[in-house]
Amino acid sequence: MNKVKSILLLVLSVFSMCVKGETKDGHEYVDLGLPSGLKWATMNIGATKPEEYGKYFAWGEVKVKNSYDKTNSITYSTSANDKNVDKLKSVAIIGESGNLTAKYDAATVNWSENWRMPTKAEFEELRENCTWVWSTINGVVGYKVESKKTGNNNWIFLPATGYYNGSLNDSKGNLGLYWSSTIYDNLSYYAYGLNFNPKSGITAEYDRYYGRTIRPVVK
Repeated sequence: MNKVKSILLLVLSVFSMCVKGETKDGHEYVDLGLPSGLKWATMNIGATKPEEYGKYFAWGEVKVKNSYDKTNSITYSTSANDKNVDKLKSVAIIGESGNLTAKYDAATVNWSENWRMPTKAEFEELRENCTWVWSTINGVVGYKVESKKTGNNNWIFLPATGYYNGSLNDSKGNLGLYWSSTIYDNLSYYAYGLNFNPKSGITAEYDRYYGRTIRPVVK
């Protein structure tokens, strides 16, 4: 029994060391040794610990809502001539890069000007330069994302948060769905996000009115 307790304490100690990082404006981050030097927050917006889901946002919106649908989205439209890429640029929701501007970035508005939402390319950098292990932490499933860089033992945990369509949280505990700041430029109503399940993870385009979680980044 003492041996089992010792092993358990060691595991808890390792977990604590791995998620413990630096702070910026009161929010914790870790350095995963990524080529860009980008640092990732240890928890989602609205969470108080890594395994909490946190708050859900429609793409380009900075406040939570009771329901997430097409009619109350500020950026969604199925019309090719309304709220398309050029329209979103003209009203400064996105910049020339195709990413959200600070006013419409939930990480910047809810945390500080030093924080922002990751881009599609930055999610792909995270996927390519880390090892993703489906794990359970305090009863919550998701991916433990571990640095591949030699000598870097840091990691973050991305819980399987599901998403909101209307007032229903769908796929909680089965899928992880996180917004990027990047518009999808082939259709007027999509933006890119990270989507994962226990078997795989991809970046793909999704309807912008869905409520999804956000994991901020900092330089």
